[in-house]
Amino acid sequence: MRGLDFEHAAQAQRPDPNRVDIACFVGFVARREGALPASVRAELARARWTDGPWARPAAELETLLQLPVTVGSWAAFDALFAWEARPLGSGAGRCAGALGAAVRRFFACGGRRAVIVRCGDPWPHLEAAGARAAHRAARLEAVLAPGASAMDPSSWRGIGHLHGLPETTLVCLPDLPDLCAADPATVAVATEPPAAAEIFVECSEGGSEGGGEDLALRAVAPPRCDGAGFAAWRDAIGRVRLQLARHHRDKLLLAALPLPTRDLRHAAAAGDTWAQADMLAYLERSGVLAPAAAGEGAATASAFVQLAWPWLKTAQGTDLPGQLEAPDGLLAGLVARNALARGTFRSIAGTPLPAVFGTEPVLPWSAIAATATDALARRVCVVAPQPGGGWALQSDVSTAADEGWRAGGVTRLMGAVLRAARTVAANTVFEASGPALWRSVERSLENTLNAFWREGGLGGADPGEAFSVRCDLGTMSRNDLDNGRLRAQVSLLPAAALERITVMLELAGAGELATTGEVT
Repeated sequence: MRGLDFEHAAQAQRPDPNRVDIACFVGFVARREGALPASVRAELARARWTDGPWARPAAELETLLQLPVTVGSWAAFDALFAWEARPLGSGAGRCAGALGAAVRRFFACGGRRAVIVRCGDPWPHLEAAGARAAHRAARLEAVLAPGASAMDPSSWRGIGHLHGLPETTLVCLPDLPDLCAADPATVAVATEPPAAAEIFVECSEGGSEGGGEDLALRAVAPPRCDGAGFAAWRDAIGRVRLQLARHHRDKLLLAALPLPTRDLRHAAAAGDTWAQADMLAYLERSGVLAPAAAGEGAATASAFVQLAWPWLKTAQGTDLPGQLEAPDGLLAGLVARNALARGTFRSIAGTPLPAVFGTEPVLPWSAIAATATDALARRVCVVAPQPGGGWALQSDVSTAADEGWRAGGVTRLMGAVLRAARTVAANTVFEASGPALWRSVERSLENTLNAFWREGGLGGADPGEAFSVRCDLGTMSRNDLDNGRLRAQVSLLPAAALERITVMLELAGAGELATTGEVT
């Protein structure tokens, strides 16, 4: 007997449908060698992934392939996944993977809980010519799970697991820019000259300091998209948006805009640097910010999507290709921390970013709506230098075409309201529909909205100005009554909105909460 090994068993975390800070990261990362901790096995057993009608094979359970795993810290993630072991190429070089870097930044920025869906091992960063394009469809299918059915957990892959993760609110797909990137061999390293002097920054709390600076990675081109890559990325984001609009209207996709190739920058900017070009015009012209028609199609302009730009230079990101870090993990961490500390409906614009000491590219910022960057900040969450030094998140917006849904706090407020309404709906599933139930639903929704108003999420001098709720024969047709549907009309005034927003909450016979309204 050589001794005793002690394994720290993490306390089981119960799902909480009212939390609005839990992020779901879906992507590619290697499983770290070693047996699964007992706490992870217990979590998989509780979700019936180890037995029952949708039990997964033993090999998938051991490697956590296409299975949701909850982690409450960076250390817990690091113990399960070899995030730092992505091959650079055919040699022995290694770098950090996009998913690992995003989760690391999420916890470093204040995130407390995340769900990881591992779709497979990461591919080498320096793939052979044509390999990315050849494998793109299969890799996208593993993430986007077009065949997933809400009623069949055995079909859940990638974002299909969102059907069984009601506690998650934020969705991140960190590998999308890399997955849609051009061949690294054809991509030239092109960095923008710094627009501000280097400064000392404070270390961020949480996360890991990474593996130390690898000077060789500085010369490796980060993933960059050409025109075809941007189109593939746009379509993938649009497909996720469509899934959220149809099935998960309380969730929000947080994504990083891809870095452009040199050829794409010059074509879009007519010879100027990308920082000086009107990137907003390019995004609109290329269809990235095209609005959806009647909620359909693959358009990305939506209240369900927040995009972040540009890419970041941080002390932790030195283990990434080009030593550049995508900003989606940072945005998710800031949103999660804000939800816990101040309320999800409050804006995170203006948040200082002490861990950031540069960006690619460096965006000029005036805050007077006079430059291309200021215009871009009305549709994209922009990181830019502060006048007094350092970097900050200068805008907190969704990509919605309708200005009423543009503010990030408004989008997240509506998601929080829908989650609270789902709790109300769950308590009425087996009640007989009639005036008594209708009034009970009205009172419950009024109490919920009154709590949001007291916290400052809704405008108006009093609750009467802030919101109104109706649930009576005026909101339901004879067809609704005959088919067991209960419909309540909710009209509310978000604190940051330009106008009042009205949605219909529908409780079907099976207890599923649906919404209808102007949100796309």
